[in-house]
Amino acid sequence: MSKPSLARGTRDFGPAQMAKRNYIFDTIRRIFQRYGFQPIETPAIENLSVLMGKYGDEGDQLLFKILNSGNFAEGLTEAQWQEGYKKLTLKVSEKGLRYDLTVPFARFVVMNRSDLVMPFKRYQIQPVWRADRPQRGRYREFYQCDADVVGTDSLLCEAEIVLMIHEVLRGLGVMDFTVKINNRKILSGIAEIIGAPGQEGPMCVAIDKLDKIGKEKVEQELLERGFSAEAIEKLQPIYELANNQTAIFDNLRQWLAGSEIGSKGVAELEEVWTKVTNFGLPSPQLQLDVTLARGLSYYTGAIFEVKANGVQMGSISGGGRYDNLTGTFGMPGLSGVGISFGVDRIYDVMEELKLFPENQSITTQVMITNFDADAEAYGLGVLRQLREAGINAELYPDASKLKKQFDYADRKRIPYVLIIGSEEIQTGVLSLKNMHSGEQQKLTLAEILGNFV
Repeated sequence: MSKPSLARGTRDFGPAQMAKRNYIFDTIRRIFQRYGFQPIETPAIENLSVLMGKYGDEGDQLLFKILNSGNFAEGLTEAQWQEGYKKLTLKVSEKGLRYDLTVPFARFVVMNRSDLVMPFKRYQIQPVWRADRPQRGRYREFYQCDADVVGTDSLLCEAEIVLMIHEVLRGLGVMDFTVKINNRKILSGIAEIIGAPGQEGPMCVAIDKLDKIGKEKVEQELLERGFSAEAIEKLQPIYELANNQTAIFDNLRQWLAGSEIGSKGVAELEEVWTKVTNFGLPSPQLQLDVTLARGLSYYTGAIFEVKANGVQMGSISGGGRYDNLTGTFGMPGLSGVGISFGVDRIYDVMEELKLFPENQSITTQVMITNFDADAEAYGLGVLRQLREAGINAELYPDASKLKKQFDYADRKRIPYVLIIGSEEIQTGVLSLKNMHSGEQQKLTLAEILGNFV
């Protein structure tokens, strides 16, 4: 008999953990709906033709592929076996687990476009899978909570994402965070200004390591990636902009004055800032980070990344503007923008900072005791009335000694026990025990219901 084990990078969640996770889900879902987003769900399994080529080469490598059912190797020649795993994979696998929720959403929009009201605002809370190396804050199966708007170029959508991020995190008690924002057009403009147009990808890969390896090693990597000494010299303003938010728009506008696309990116971000300011968001925790680069294979405008300060954790949220994600499915020109919250990382942050309310693990509010058949019959009627009043209640299933029933309620952290014996049945006055204080009251059922409602 084999010993049971979990696949690496996955986790079980017991009742206590699920109560906390549901607290996060419910908070995010409530705020998504407040902003006018509607729920959808898509299958865990997608055709590889939908997924492949949307996340860059690295993303394709991290896709979990599903072997074709039956004899998946039937018909393969020896030569095909020797072609290499990339070509072989497509011959033995036609489907995979979704890598994120954005690409399946784009497919959904194209397949259902005649039924959708544009602009379409959707939210989606489902698990995704990545064949990544498991480590703290990085799992192979994890939940994403996405909200996207498609069918409009309005920068009001970007501003509302900024507002929504603040409302979600503050609603969860995560008060010390930074919303970093950049624009793909700014990155393209920087590449143009330094004489390396179209090379923002490799440029950003190196610059992204600035905090980890320092300026000197970043510049060494840029040389190794083929950037000239002249281009690296022209890149110098980025280091000052990365560390100084004072007059950053003026300085960035001046630096990128010779790039039309770069100047457009600066103007777009300035408009987002203005809209957030006009909304009156208290103490916005917003930072323009010209080194921020993520999703360069599909983001075309704003880029978002959110980090919780004071904890050793990667980003807990991210997103951006994509102008043509649906174009790969035959529907070009449909612009969209979205944000994704990483529930598993938010959970870990909240655990570390002890932000979960203490009563989150309580599911049953009242337990009714069970001493014999008569008490059970009477208790069932009481149980019905408690539940009809909206009170989470349960009847202990076996006729047992009171200590055993109290132990059960204590271990489940049930705050109240309703004791029903022969005297209570005769008088209709029940004994309600507060398991925390030990206080016990004699009350009618009507009085008990009135105390809970």
